[in-house]
Amino acid sequence: MPRVGLDPASVVVAGAALADQVGLANMTMGLLAERVGVRTPSLYKHVGGQKDLNRRIATLALNEAADAIGYAVQGYAGRAALAAAACAFRAFVLEHPGRYAATIGVEPSSHDDPLATAGQRLLDAFTAILRGYDIGESDVDHALRTLRSLFHGFATLQVANAFQWSTDVDESFEWLITFADRGLRTL
Repeated sequence: MPRVGLDPASVVVAGAALADQVGLANMTMGLLAERVGVRTPSLYKHVGGQKDLNRRIATLALNEAADAIGYAVQGYAGRAALAAAACAFRAFVLEHPGRYAATIGVEPSSHDDPLATAGQRLLDAFTAILRGYDIGESDVDHALRTLRSLFHGFATLQVANAFQWSTDVDESFEWLITFADRGLRTL
């Protein structure tokens, strides 16, 4: 019988929090079971195993990131929206590195997969920002890939403590936003 208060959603939330603490690669079903106070086999009543848990964490993370960006850009357009989205995305990745790591390289199984829906929500949040720029429809995908590369790259490098120079990281991030804004304005 499943433990009272333990359900698929609470297992995923606990797994996401654990992944943020120990890293996605170190988050195991055994460690999670210990964290939520059950034996490992009990988790299988709520999730289909490690791969299923990671997919559910990825879905949670994509939805959370979409919410954070959507909230941050309300009332802004152009560079202000770009900066708000960039800062919200970076903050999300820095605060939730384990759950964000779950989103990398995972593919939806179908168009109605919750992972696909969550990914589309995040994509829509970034697409809305591009409406503040004069970007042709044929260039939207390129612009989205560019923004993802810039923001993902910066945030994941920062999470990995890969910026070892003495220059202020926040200054560098502001420079990146200005660089992206100028690029989007020249298309």
